[in-house]
Parts: sequence; C-alpha cells; structure tokens
Amino acid sequence: MSKTDVSRRGVLKTSAVAGAGLAVPTIFTAQSAAAFTNEPTGSSVTLGFNVPQTGPYADEGADELRAYELAVEHLNGGGDGGMMNTFSSKALQGNGILGKKVEYVTGDTQTKSDAARASAKSMIEKDGAVMITGGSSSGVAVAVQALCQEAGVIFMAGLTHSNDTTGKDKKANGFRHFFNSYMSGAALAPILAANYGNDRKAYHLTADYNWGYTTEEAVRNSTEALGWDTVAAVKTPLTQTDFSSYIAPVLQSGADVLVLNHYGGNMVNSLTNAVQFGLRDKEVNGKNFEIVVPLYSRLMARGAGANVKGIFGSTNWHWSLPDAGTQAFVKSFGTKYGFPPSQAAHTCYVQALLYADAVERAGSFNPCAVGEALEGFQFDGMGNGPTLYRAADHQCFKDVLVVKGKENPTSEFDLLEIVEITPVSQVTYDASIFGGELGACNPGA
Repeated sequence: MSKTDVSRRGVLKTSAVAGAGLAVPTIFTAQSAAAFTNEPTGSSVTLGFNVPQTGPYADEGADELRAYELAVEHLNGGGDGGMMNTFSSKALQGNGILGKKVEYVTGDTQTKSDAARASAKSMIEKDGAVMITGGSSSGVAVAVQALCQEAGVIFMAGLTHSNDTTGKDKKANGFRHFFNSYMSGAALAPILAANYGNDRKAYHLTADYNWGYTTEEAVRNSTEALGWDTVAAVKTPLTQTDFSSYIAPVLQSGADVLVLNHYGGNMVNSLTNAVQFGLRDKEVNGKNFEIVVPLYSRLMARGAGANVKGIFGSTNWHWSLPDAGTQAFVKSFGTKYGFPPSQAAHTCYVQALLYADAVERAGSFNPCAVGEALEGFQFDGMGNGPTLYRAADHQCFKDVLVVKGKENPTSEFDLLEIVEITPVSQVTYDASIFGGELGACNPGA
C-alpha cells in the first residue's frame, strides 16, 4: 500500500466550497466556527510534499523528498533523531506532532507553476494536508504560496531563491528558510572583485522566469557598484537543454566574465557548453576569461564534474560544515541513503522540523497560531548558525556561504569548497525594498 493510500484513511470527503474557491472538508459547519482548513481530528496528521519529480530540477526534487521522508521518520521517533538532537528548541519529542503520527502525500510540480498548484490543491482538498512544503523553483513557490494563502494552510517553501517569494509576492501563510538572490549578490560581489578585479565586463545568461530575473539583478547591482560593466543580459528558456547558440555570441561581445544565472540541469548544460566553446581558456581585455555561477548546489557540481573547478558561487548550506547540526544531519542522511545531502535536502528537512516545532510551541495546528510561533523565531543548531525568521516578511536571515569548485576533489561528492562564510549582517536588508504586502493569516474556516 502506498503512503498516499495510507494517509487518505480517515480523511473527510469534501462537500463545500470556501470563499477562496477551494473545496474544504465537511468539518466546516456552523457548529464548528473555530475550525480551520483540514484540522486533524484523528490520531494522525498529513503533510503535503510537493517536489519536482520530473523536469529540469528533478534531481533536486528527489533529494528533497529523501529529506522529507527522513524528517517524518525522526518526527515519529524513528532513526537517530538527526537535527532534533541539536535544535535549540526542545519542543519536539519524537512522538509525531502534538502526539499525532505524521503521514504524508506527494505531488510532482514538474517545475511548472500550473502543475504545482494542481498537485498542491489535490493534496489539500483530497488528502487533507494541513501544510504544504517543497518545490525547487521560485515560479512554483510563488504560485503554491498564493494557493496556500487562499486555502488557509501553511506553506513552508523548499528551494526558492528569488527575491519575490518573500518580497513582492510574500504571503502571511508562507515562510522561507532558503536564502535569496539579494543575499547571493551581497556575498559574492566582494569575493569576485577581490579575485578578478574591479574592471570587468560581464555577460549574463539568465533563466527566463522570476528567479533568473532577480538573481541577474542582484549580481548586476552588486558587481556594478564595485566597478564592473554589464555588456549584455540574455534570457534563456527554462526548457533549454543545449545552450550553444547562446554561448557563441559571448565570444564576440567583449565580455571577460560570463555569469550563468541558471540552476539545476540548466546550469550543468550551459556550463558544459561554455567549457566546450573554450571560454575558460580565453584571454579577453588582457584578462583570463572567467565564469560565475551565482547559485550552486552539490548536485549541480556533480552533474558538471570537472567543469566547476575554480568557479565561484554561493550556497545556502554545505554538508562539509563542521557544526553539530550539520554533522548530525549528514550522518542521518548518509546512513539512510549512502551519500551526503544537498542544500535542497537540507532546507526541506529543516522546514519540516521548523513547522512541527512551531505547532508544538503554539499547541495548535491552526495556521495562524503556527505563523505567530514562527514570526520572529530565533533558533540555532540547524546547520546555518544563529537564524532569525523575520516577522516582517517571513524570510530567514543567517550567514551565507561563498564557495568555489575544488581543484583537487577527493570524491564525487567533495566538489565544492567554502571560501568564505559571509556574516548575516552583510546580507541583511530592509523588508520594504522589494515591495509587496504580507497581509493577514488565513485559517481557511
């Protein structure tokens, strides 16, 4: 029997339509005015894991799902407990969430906003999910976050890096642990200037959706402030697999740096094409030609192999960090799956624990009570050092890692090295700069 079949046991059928246009369980009657969307009434609670199981970010999605399954195991008292042992909050007891066994259902976002909304909607309406989490695309995150706001459930964003998620498109029911484009630019620019100088001409290739736009903007603003010029910025389709036609014009542009605002399989393919065109062997404007990857992951580095050597980028977390939380998570994940986790796996595992912890501290699954428990919450022991869930925009603030591809890796997993841990003070910004209104929490009842 599948996990989906198990988790559907006891879920009440939908028979009404909420004002937001989503069907809601029959518990929402005049006699239960205090109820909220999918209030757990039995001995279990269902979470919805919405990840890209197909499409260009499928590798990230597979690792996210592994992490969620590990988190559920730990929440239910299995395994070694992982980061529950190092988490500064001690509310989680390994007996589920508020004593209810954690079950889950999964959906495939396909890295498409419409597909992601449809799968999240199904998990809420048909499976009774009280919280939705996941995704490896900011377009998906923004779409699903808006759906969860309408439906009256909490959305714990997975891997989403666009400023928009907690900027112009932020929602009261949505929370993000992952860092964003602004933070990458603020952390990367000083390192790029120190290594490549202030007189550089950059050519950007940018994934044609909101993550690509805000990452290009962040890197451009940060590098131009230090003296770099941007000679061109070209959008590329998310579905693109061969970037040869986009790489060729770089050679005629006068640029001496190529910035690849690509992620997942897109970055693996575009970087491979750039190396095949010999860009890394060129000298332009009297300087060695350089390539920059603003957002890195271990999975991308593995896919690109030797092509990542010496290339700078940023990352939210890395399995080589020496802190106790990281070591506990890497041990648990490695024991279960046989290899170290990616940053996607890390942020999803942490989000699952943070949600469960907030429910415990609030004493309720009501999304408004959970949101209040998360807003302004300060914690440690989860692999990134001291971290704040800022109340104003539901964005986590913590140190940011600048990394580069290792010249002499010791294994297929040891491909990135940390060159600087940028302090949170350097990447913090005013919550109002990206616009948007957080609005009010929606419990859905």
